[in-house]
Amino acid sequence: MIKIFFQHIFTIFKKELRQIKRDNRNLALLIFFPTVLLFLWGYTMNFDVKDISVVLVDDDLSADSRMFSQSFFTSGYFVHKFTAKSNKEAQEILDNGKVKMVLYIPKYFSAKILANENIDIQILVDGVDANTGTTIVGFAQAVTQQYNQKLNLKTLSKFGKDLVIPINYESRIWYNPELKSEKFLVSGIIGFIIAMTCVISTALSIVKEKESNTIEQIDVSPIKSTELIIGKLIPYAIIGIIATVIVLFFAYSAFGVEVKGSYTLLFVATILFTIACLGIGLFISAISNTQQSAFQLAALMATLPTFILSGFMFPIKSMPFWLQLITNITPAKFYLRIVRGIMLKGTGFTAFWDQFLYLLLFSIIVIGISSYKFSRRKI
Repeated sequence: MIKIFFQHIFTIFKKELRQIKRDNRNLALLIFFPTVLLFLWGYTMNFDVKDISVVLVDDDLSADSRMFSQSFFTSGYFVHKFTAKSNKEAQEILDNGKVKMVLYIPKYFSAKILANENIDIQILVDGVDANTGTTIVGFAQAVTQQYNQKLNLKTLSKFGKDLVIPINYESRIWYNPELKSEKFLVSGIIGFIIAMTCVISTALSIVKEKESNTIEQIDVSPIKSTELIIGKLIPYAIIGIIATVIVLFFAYSAFGVEVKGSYTLLFVATILFTIACLGIGLFISAISNTQQSAFQLAALMATLPTFILSGFMFPIKSMPFWLQLITNITPAKFYLRIVRGIMLKGTGFTAFWDQFLYLLLFSIIVIGISSYKFSRRKI
């Protein structure tokens, strides 16, 4: 029985492989389209805030005010685009979208520094994009705080006091010291690409059999639904693994995203996630009667949960509690945790064994449901 079981699977496997080979364009699309997506998304989806354009209003025009404004423009975050004569003129430039920030230095800036008095400066930030606006405010606060520390040290030196700093700290950023968003996004793009290509490709496989009426020949054959499912799953699983290897290669060569952890764990996790996505595609194929409806449902099932509910773009902890519960039915959520842990942190199996267990259970359940659906179709 075991020999017959594997013979049937191998027969379906060869049949599906021949169909894939006949359509060279579709095969090339399955293998190289993920790489194209990686480049497009990797270069376009960038959350790093750089070269923040600033309009400067300096009503003091002193050496101290120039030194303070230059502390912004030499920090590496801000770029001096315009100089306005009044705050009203600067606000008009901000309204027109030519700059992201207004830096206003009031009169008597230098005099108040010499008198050791508090100085109120004004910073206006374009907050249309909330994330960018928050980042700009953080950069401005950091530059201002650093300038204040220089002034305090200068004041202490002037009065001949000992320079004693009670608290001295050194911060270190682990896993992504350059704070490049590409490293975070590319690791997530890998899961999105696998989900989209595997779900859509397999969703169309059995529907093609239905539309060409070859599914009836399979029905009268001794092949069982489980054997049919596994036989159709293996070719696309191999293609998915090949596409993943290509994506990892270009992720390293183009974006510098390297795998810090175990390649074996990454390979096993990718296989489990690929099988889970293929199972979803086969289930869609089982319940659809036309390729058009299968494609639409597959695109919906592959893109929305992976893009929104997996933590790829939006933090899950920021979502409402009821929506956090729904994210648990998205295998991409657990795969992305594994991939980011292996690629960026280099963590081992003990850090995410439960994520592996979930992917394994999800794969078994979804393939079982697909087999049951095919069995009911024959009755």
